[in-house]
Formats: sequence, structure tokens, C-alpha cells
Amino acid sequence: MRLTIFGSGYVGLVTGACFAEAGNNVLCVDIDQRKVDMLNAGKSPIFEPGLEDLLRKNLAAKRISFTTDAAQGVKHGLFQFIAVGTPPDEDGSADLKYVLAVAESIGKEMQEYRIVVTKSTVPVGTADKVRAKIDATLATRGTRFEFDVVSNPEFLKEGAAIGDFMKPDRIVVGTDNPRTGELLKALYDPFTRNHGRMIVMDVRSSELTKYAANAMLATKISFMNELANLAERVGADIENVRLGIGSDPRIGYHFIYPGCGYGGSCFPKDVQALARSANDYAFNAEVLKAVESVNNRQKQVLFEKIKRHFNGSLSGKTIALWGLAFKPNTDDMREAPSRELMERLWDAGAKVRAYDPVATDETSRIYGERADFTLVDHALEALNGADALAIVTEWQEFRSPDFEHIKAVLREPVIFDGRNLYDPAFVKQFGLTYYGIGRGASVVSTSMERKRRASDR
Repeated sequence: MRLTIFGSGYVGLVTGACFAEAGNNVLCVDIDQRKVDMLNAGKSPIFEPGLEDLLRKNLAAKRISFTTDAAQGVKHGLFQFIAVGTPPDEDGSADLKYVLAVAESIGKEMQEYRIVVTKSTVPVGTADKVRAKIDATLATRGTRFEFDVVSNPEFLKEGAAIGDFMKPDRIVVGTDNPRTGELLKALYDPFTRNHGRMIVMDVRSSELTKYAANAMLATKISFMNELANLAERVGADIENVRLGIGSDPRIGYHFIYPGCGYGGSCFPKDVQALARSANDYAFNAEVLKAVESVNNRQKQVLFEKIKRHFNGSLSGKTIALWGLAFKPNTDDMREAPSRELMERLWDAGAKVRAYDPVATDETSRIYGERADFTLVDHALEALNGADALAIVTEWQEFRSPDFEHIKAVLREPVIFDGRNLYDPAFVKQFGLTYYGIGRGASVVSTSMERKRRASDR
């Protein structure tokens, strides 16, 4: 089939590459000429495992190409996918200006029947606005063509997006036209041949499903972080609690890992946008607001632990940071907990030496050169001249470090583990002080040890 995808960001690029891999003829439209040139040369502007190889393979097979020409895009594909950004507006609602700009372009250039598919994460009612924009644009031309607007939200995990697309656990399609549903079924058939994974529903339910899914996952994370903070105060270990509740199949182990807060392009934005949508319908979404509030507070926890350990004085201290991206296997720094931590450390007069396997370029783009910030090429290099180590992203290479080396290099042998990668008792065998998230038993032990040392002096 012939597909056009407006937007060559994370969602658009993964969608285009995977559809091309299934044998479709894909044309991606983007307004950024530099990005288009880069993509046509086989270089991905984002880090996603397997994506660049897939891109190059399908460019060579002439199944995917990139352009800035919207008219060419509308002419090319029966399916017109809208996969542009929906950044949060000042009030937290999703800004639909890019989505509606694409809708207007389709209306200006359409010459025959088209299926317009909203792939972007959008509020309930967006399909109606897209339809109205296309209708109005066609009216200004004094013409009329049949078209359908379909909701088809993405459920891609950064770091595992190719696998998610190729072997989806579900494909949600929102349409009011059974014929259009059958056409989408044919398009997705290569990805669902052995499993009936397509769920067809009305458009508004489809739009809400995407927000509901992300809000549910964010709620699980914030709830576990709330419990972790309680565990510290009552002397319990949240990791034991996690095992105890995760073994219940009604709860499960997914997304119940406590830490220093969630980030990325989806959860923070979508929780906020869904709460704002509720306000638009005069409904007070109290749980959603609490999820956002807990997460904002959780991003402060690691800094507060560091500050408390150093008796409130961080001026002149240097903190080594392992992990910058908001999660492993991506270079995405949007809403990353590392940003909150670094900025608070700088405000307190501390310096930062940071390492991330793939996100250093993106971090450098955001912060530029600073006298109080050093990006290094290796994890152990970040420790040189540092007073403490803080772990913010759970990259695989951080899971089994050389603790003897860490103790020998750090000016003060202390680890602040924002992802609970290590067993506190094991780390302490190396003479390191250890702070995790919700490791109440270890917190009590550490507090008692510090008091004992103080009394010895």
C-alpha cells in the first residue's frame, strides 16, 4: 500500500520504517529540510535500537523516502498518517496547532478519497477538529472529496519501539466507517497474522484509550514511589514489598519499580493533558493531579538525600552522575529526572561530572558548555574528583560495577541510587555508604551508623 506520514519524529519515523519493512511504499513529510536530508542519507536523528539499520535497508529497497513537499505527500498515499508533535500548552493541554496544520495541508491538496489517520497522541474530540479543518479548507476551494478520519494511537516504548510495532500486543483503531476499519485491518495484517490483536472501536473511545493507558502506567509508578517514601519512614524495604505485591497476578510486576520519578515525552505530558481535558468537561480528575504532584515531588528526592548527607552544604562539592536519559536505550532527555537533579545541584553550588551511553550529545545540546558541568566518555571517568556518585538511569552497564574502585576514587565513599540497582548490604561490604529509594531498613541502619560515628568523635 502507499502511505504518507506527516512528521518524522519518534513516532512518525518508527511507523514509517516498520510499514516500509512490511513492503509498503512510504513517503514521510517533514518541514525540517536538514532532517529530511539526514534521513534520505540513511542517518536517524534519534537513537532507537535497530531503527537506523531498518531505515537504511528500506531506503536501499526504495520503499521509504523523505520530503518537505506536502503536496507530494497528499498525492502519494491513500493513508495520510498525522504523526506530528502535540507539545503541552501553557495550561497543560495538548497543543494541536501542528496536527491541524497538517489537516489544512491535506484539505488544500486533496484530489481524491483519503483516509486521514491521527497517530499523534491527541485529546478526545481531535478527530472532529481534523475533519472540520479539512471540510473548511475544501470549502474555500469550492470543492468536495470524500475522506475518513481515523484514530490509531501508538503504543511504542522508547528503547523497544521496533519490537513493539512489529509484534504489537494490541492495535487500536477508532472509526465510524466499517469499510475504513477493513482497510486498516489489511494494512496491519502483516503484523497481526498469527494473533487477533486489532481492536476496532468508536473514534472518541480510541482517543481516550491512549491517554488512559499512559495515565494508568504513570499512576502505578507514582503509587510505588509514594509507598517507597513511606517505607523509608517506617523502616521497611520497598523492594521486598514490591516482590510481595507483584506476585499477585492482579497487580503484576510491570511498572511497580520505585525510583527518582518518571520522565520522557509521554507520561508527564499525557497525564497533564488528560487532567486538563477533564477540566474542560467540568470534571475534577483528582487521581491524575495526584499522580503528577507525586512525580514532581519524587524528582526532588535524590537531591534532598544528597543535601542531607552533606549536612545541607553542597557548595564546592562535585557529584558524579551515571545516567542522563529518562530511561535506558534512548537519548531522550525530555522531562528526565537527571535534569531536575543537575539543575538543583548547580543552584546549590555543586559541580556535576556525568556519563550516559548515548545521551551526552543531547545533553550537550540542551546545556551547552558550563564551568560546573563535565560530560565524560566512560562511567568510571565520571568518578574522578567527585565527592559522591548518584545513579539516575538504570542502564545495564551500571548494574555490576567495580565497587572497590568506586570507593577508592570517590572523595567520600557514598552512592545515591535513584533506581535501586544494588543490594544495600552487599554495597556496604565494600565500605560504601548507600542510599536507595524506599530502602527503609538500610536508611535506619545508615542513620544509626552516622550517629555512632559522631559519638565516637
